[in-house]
Amino acid sequence: MVAKSKSEAKPETKSASKPKLTLSVQYADKRLQDQLTRPLIRKTVQAALFFPAEITLRFVDAEEGRVLNHDYRGKDYATNVLTFAYTEDEDAEVTQADIILCTDVLEKEAAEQKKTVLDHAQHLIVHGVLHAQGYDHEDDEEAEEMEALEIEILAGLGLENPYQ
Repeated sequence: MVAKSKSEAKPETKSASKPKLTLSVQYADKRLQDQLTRPLIRKTVQAALFFPAEITLRFVDAEEGRVLNHDYRGKDYATNVLTFAYTEDEDAEVTQADIILCTDVLEKEAAEQKKTVLDHAQHLIVHGVLHAQGYDHEDDEEAEEMEALEIEILAGLGLENPYQ
């Protein structure tokens, strides 16, 4: 992971140029395809990106989300976002990851939290992209750092603090 470089890559120290991004978007579950367009997804991913990256973002239904969460995390339920980061070497020049968003969970959580589906989806995309770059929330300190970054990145996209 790139954890060693995180302090250099925070938004306030990030250079003005955007890191190179190769992005693939897959709509296995097509329900949000018209709302979550490729240009909006690219803008959201780019906002959270501190390093060049090759990312595939896939929207799935509850069944595929459950299977992936079960097979890779041992948890037998669909979750909102799964990030599969393939770049383990902190010196790697390109971050590589697959990010899976479960449409059913995303829609349910947005309704429960009284947020728009778009706002919640953008938050989960930012969250997944940060995971892909080595950020985590395994302990309180990591969680605070990651949440602060999410809030700052989302504010830059014109979105409210998702934790309020």
